[in-house]
Amino acid sequence: MTSLDARIARVTDRIIERSKPGRRRYLDLMAEQAERGISRARMSCGNFAHGFAAAEGDKDRIRTMAGPNIGIVTAYNDMLSAHQPYARFPEQMKIYAREVGASAQVAGGVPAMCDGVTQGQDGMDLSLFSRDVIAMSTAVALSHGMFDAAALLGICDKIVPGLLIGALRFGHLPMLLVPGGPMPSGLPNKEKVRVRQLYAEGKVGRDELLASESASYHSPGTCTFYGTANSNQMMMELMGLHIPNSAFVQPNTPLRPRLTQAAVHRLADLAAKHERPLAHCVDERAIVNAMIGLMATGGSTNHAIHLPAIARAAGIVIDWEDFDDLSAAVPLLARVYPNGSGDVNDFHYAGGIAWIARQLGDAGLLHTDILAAGADDFAAWTSHPELDGDRLVWREVTESRNDTMLGTVDKPFLPDGGMRLVKGNLGRATFKTSAVERARWTVEAPARVFLDQNAVLQAFQAGELDRDVVVVVRFQGPRANGMPELHKLVPTLGVLQDRGHRVALVTDGRMSGASGKVPAAIHVSPEALGGGPLGQLQDGDVVRLCAETGTLEAVGVDLATRSPANAPPPPVGTGRELFALMRREADDAERGASAMLHLMETETA
Repeated sequence: MTSLDARIARVTDRIIERSKPGRRRYLDLMAEQAERGISRARMSCGNFAHGFAAAEGDKDRIRTMAGPNIGIVTAYNDMLSAHQPYARFPEQMKIYAREVGASAQVAGGVPAMCDGVTQGQDGMDLSLFSRDVIAMSTAVALSHGMFDAAALLGICDKIVPGLLIGALRFGHLPMLLVPGGPMPSGLPNKEKVRVRQLYAEGKVGRDELLASESASYHSPGTCTFYGTANSNQMMMELMGLHIPNSAFVQPNTPLRPRLTQAAVHRLADLAAKHERPLAHCVDERAIVNAMIGLMATGGSTNHAIHLPAIARAAGIVIDWEDFDDLSAAVPLLARVYPNGSGDVNDFHYAGGIAWIARQLGDAGLLHTDILAAGADDFAAWTSHPELDGDRLVWREVTESRNDTMLGTVDKPFLPDGGMRLVKGNLGRATFKTSAVERARWTVEAPARVFLDQNAVLQAFQAGELDRDVVVVVRFQGPRANGMPELHKLVPTLGVLQDRGHRVALVTDGRMSGASGKVPAAIHVSPEALGGGPLGQLQDGDVVRLCAETGTLEAVGVDLATRSPANAPPPPVGTGRELFALMRREADDAERGASAMLHLMETETA
């Protein structure tokens, strides 16, 4: 067995050491919940009877505790293409549970918004904090104490982190996430990008753009680009929280329900044996695996925020230095759109996560000794599920079917993972280099400062940005307006770059997992609201952004001598005023940008 790479071991060891107090408190709480927390066996008869009154077909089994009862927490709605397939899952899962002497009930639903729908709209200001709402909704669902295990049905951006954060407060139970799979491939990605840039330049109209987008996002299933949703799926695989390599099997195929059946059967078995509770599966090694997976596959920068929040929910503390050090140790092994031409269907066909797990594991770049929930041995994640007649089997993935999409540790696409920490007198930020040409890793140019992305688009249309420029969009952090994604800027800044200009984006807001070829320092912390140095920057200040040296600075400027710019008023409308408490109490992006976790830690310290 290959020994763990010393660089991975050092990062893991320092996370373990740093996390000892919080991790101990968390595990002690989970042990107490297992021993004395609410459960069917400890309920009064009235409470218990309420819990199975409507359980048609399963009443006797639940009442007599004849087998495990699995709680289903679902993010179903039929406006999200990724979550529409979940409509039929609960009824199927109840049948699968009965096959092994168990039962299943829908414990509750959680909200699930689509960043693709709200991108560039007012509703995007709710997006990040929807993660906290989902976590609290998950806790409400599981608080009834009727369950011996739980199945979490969710895929997309804030939904998987929210489900996992909430579920970790019930970490004495075994749990699995149950994916639904990606939609079939649509319009080729290069063509989609071409039409978007033509629209940004005013060369095609809305009808042409809508036709292109509709050909890209066209059916049930997860969007096929490698953004935050599909990065979620990769992380859950490498944390051992799926049935192995079930993430990228398409909906409405014969294999998909068999994998859901396998998840239910696995949960029933773990619950009956009281094995592999979530709290012990999500440990420091599993968190490091998720971080390594992001680097190796060029995953979403959103997880520089989500993973610290997930870790905190399990009593674990990580920071962007950990990401940076792991990025230096882990090569880029995948080129998936927007970092390549093929989508996640092509990625899965080529070998997908099974290939990544094998390459990393064989090189000592992954913790292969994690306590996986989805299988007894992490080696299972180097195989793909298939149907052999009526049998569900796994076939080892021993070669890549597409060496332009999947590399090897010996011949990677880049020697590092492409997620850099940049820092200086403007704060600390994340720079995703894996999609950016190396010649553009350094940009030094005068700043043009904006308060929102619509103002950037107006300046572009007026010809004011047709030059070397660092576009600064500030007051976009969690406390200012909920930290929306600014992906709407990508086509416009891409046009400027294609015209031969040196262009970069610096913001305390987010980009998405679909962020592409334009260099960007995002999640700048501390944010402008409340005194962050972005608030002192002025038009014309020269800003240097360099991924090579890890630099983010205003050159030759003493920012401390300046008064901060006036912040815009708090956002109102589209329900944003309901999130005022979350904005006020949110902590920095590097800690996860969460009001809920900030307040929880204050109470439980």
